[in-house]
Amino acid sequence: MQDTPRTLKARLVGIDDLLRARPRVVVGGPRQIILITIAFGFLYGAVMGSFGGVTGERFWQVVYSATKVPLLLTLTFAISLPSFFIINTILGLRDDFAKSLRALVATQAALTVVLASFAPFTALWYASSSDYQSALLFNALMFGSASITAQLLLLRLYRPLIARNPRHRVMVRLWLVIYAFVGIQMGWVLRPFIGSPNVETAFFREGAWGNAYVEVTHIIMRVLGW
Repeated sequence: MQDTPRTLKARLVGIDDLLRARPRVVVGGPRQIILITIAFGFLYGAVMGSFGGVTGERFWQVVYSATKVPLLLTLTFAISLPSFFIINTILGLRDDFAKSLRALVATQAALTVVLASFAPFTALWYASSSDYQSALLFNALMFGSASITAQLLLLRLYRPLIARNPRHRVMVRLWLVIYAFVGIQMGWVLRPFIGSPNVETAFFREGAWGNAYVEVTHIIMRVLGW
């Protein structure tokens, strides 16, 4: 029990190192980075799933969403990585891929920290609006904002690589495109993350497969009244 405050302090310092892009957490500490990704993803997911209440059957939506947010981020990363590796190889950057991978993994963890920091905004939105379609768009905005913020960190981590070979600058931008494209579709497949109060709570929704981009366009049009 005496080591608990010390352990907590070390973990907080690790998170601070991560957000500041300090080398010691980027080069080492894979276990810590994994724990950060799971813990903070779980936190935002729990808040995300609290739309419509947290009692009765809705409690299970909180549990499902808390589980699925880390799952979403992990699967998106895993699916995006092979194509990123191939393109790095084609552009002659394969020798730097180990360093690129460490930067990407650290950025993934930072993304979940930023996302968790948005949880109070999500809770406030839920308290201010009961419209399910608006809640969907608001959470999409939170995920998009966290992804863009994490991309800024990735740019900092990539500076030594870019200085070594300017083609790495293209790869940073390409990663964001690949990750966002895969992430949107994976989010659609793994839904519901929020869960409509008018629909029975379930881990997966029937007819999960479909084109996420078409559906998102329809949601935006409905919210805008078009």
